[in-house]
Amino acid sequence: MAYEFARYLNIRSAGAPTFTTDNQRVVFLSDITGNFQVWRVGLQATSAAQWPQQLTFFNDKVWEIHSTPNAPHLIAVSDIGGNERQQFYLITGSDDFITSGDSPQDHSQQDTAHATGHDIVKLTTDDQAIHRFGVWSKDGQRLYYTSNARNHVDFDLYTMTLPDGNAETLHESDGRRTIVALSPDGRYLLSTAELSSTDIQLYRFDLEQGTEQLVTPATTPARYGAIRWTASGIYALTDSLHDQGALCRLDLAAGQITPLLTAADLLDSQEQGELDLFTVARDGRRAALVVNVNGWSRLYLLDLTDGSRQRVAQVPTGVIGKLGFSADGRQLVFDLQDANRPQDVWLLDLADPANPSCRQLTFSNRAGVNATTFVTPTLIHFPTFDDRQIPALFYQPQKPPPAGGYPCILYVHGGPAGQLRPEFDVRFQYFLGQGLAILATNVRGSSGYGRDYMMLDEVEKRMDSVTDLKYAVRWLHAQENINGERIAIYGRSYGGYMVLAAMTEFPELFAAGIDVVGIANWVTFLERTSPWRRPHREAEYGSLAHHRDFLEQISPIHKIERIQVPLMVLAGDNDPRVPLYESEQVVEQVHAAGGTVEFIHYADEGHKFSKLANRIDSFTKMGEFLQKYL
Repeated sequence: MAYEFARYLNIRSAGAPTFTTDNQRVVFLSDITGNFQVWRVGLQATSAAQWPQQLTFFNDKVWEIHSTPNAPHLIAVSDIGGNERQQFYLITGSDDFITSGDSPQDHSQQDTAHATGHDIVKLTTDDQAIHRFGVWSKDGQRLYYTSNARNHVDFDLYTMTLPDGNAETLHESDGRRTIVALSPDGRYLLSTAELSSTDIQLYRFDLEQGTEQLVTPATTPARYGAIRWTASGIYALTDSLHDQGALCRLDLAAGQITPLLTAADLLDSQEQGELDLFTVARDGRRAALVVNVNGWSRLYLLDLTDGSRQRVAQVPTGVIGKLGFSADGRQLVFDLQDANRPQDVWLLDLADPANPSCRQLTFSNRAGVNATTFVTPTLIHFPTFDDRQIPALFYQPQKPPPAGGYPCILYVHGGPAGQLRPEFDVRFQYFLGQGLAILATNVRGSSGYGRDYMMLDEVEKRMDSVTDLKYAVRWLHAQENINGERIAIYGRSYGGYMVLAAMTEFPELFAAGIDVVGIANWVTFLERTSPWRRPHREAEYGSLAHHRDFLEQISPIHKIERIQVPLMVLAGDNDPRVPLYESEQVVEQVHAAGGTVEFIHYADEGHKFSKLANRIDSFTKMGEFLQKYL
């Protein structure tokens, strides 16, 4: 049965869970109301607290929620109109958090709102600055974070006391900084400096001396993530020693990085993947590790005292997005989704470590859509020009193919260091219900397959990834159930660039295209993207100072007349990443060349469309566009 798209967009999800201070409840983000807000649910199935309670009522989505270790506070992180200038909101009050009474309706204009049971107070004062949450102090009365408030480019180190919100600059920094850990004695902060998607450095800041030191090799580009500082040492996931990543212990005094566990230890010879997520219980003894295996998550429990590990087979198949231990380390909360199951919050009970039990905590509304209509993809690989095997997820509708075969969408993810994983995607399920097949590619440059694969599209190699799409179409032509004359290409952000690049390099391959917030001209993009993003993006794509001619050469805008099939372009007016001008110039030049183009943009959206009405409108029109031209 085919459903209208509004029905699919009423399927809800819940994720980003974290325990409250008392370990009796979990707070999480859900779009139950159509926009992601903070919710809370109890852990006891017989308790009234099991019914979810909404804690924030903002017009714009909440990006993150952070629970303090030893105080009844929560920090919600939100922006205004999708501009990505995140602000902090303090949620305080009784432990019951009863949400009756008056509620904040527009946090962009009302800084303090009262509700029976809890208050919401805006902590940050510069709406033009970005604030990045870092870590709590041990007592939960202070937080450490970074912000570009000084010049709207560089992210400095700050501290803020609660509940008064008094902020103090700790250190003026350069570039994209994020505080990731506080030493057990409270003296040192660790922060990352993200030079590019594949080059992250670690710095240690001495809170007593006010001095900072680089603690990772400056001459060896590597990624460092999931950093945890415990009494027994600093743990991190890094690809500095192994292509697919390793769990390592960092000895700052000796300047040593010791591998404890590699992806190769957990993958067989036929599997592709890398270490993905890691967290440590408060006592520093137990840890949880997630491995990304061909896009699917595999959860392990680790004993850091003796190095033993066990795979948790009780967790259903799917993709884990965030996980964290309770204060006593006896429970692990995480979110989980699969291609045929929306994201929800799950709980792993570790009372019996040898045989943990797993249960679902939230049950998101599926809007009456029959779950048996959801399609699960098949993992495939297609050969490309240099004999590499490119991974992709192939979806086929449940209904029989028409006489000429299914029309098909070739989907390209953004990033470029992203990965298309078997997550629940209402767009895909809607298109499949309309009879469209989908090939979702992870061309070279994607994450999830190791450092070497991720770097195959750097700067001058950019067009190699576009050529991969040509070979994806060749693979589709070889499938008897696919109509090779009715292939549309669709992507957003960097994926939107790939759409325009493929349509101008190989115009004969496609019957239509959909470009969502895509890059058309590398020069104007780098000139106009938010200033705090430009150095990071130039490290990936090439700089205007050194690669301007090359960037001009690979910009689709200079070949836009080659697009002779219908094109749909979508954008958000407040996009801080890919400015609206990138879409406007495409539309103008396609029109000038006599092409067919449909343009939709939203005044109250940014890089991602978060408001329910806009999502319904945009995806419904995409569906109509594809039905018309495929």
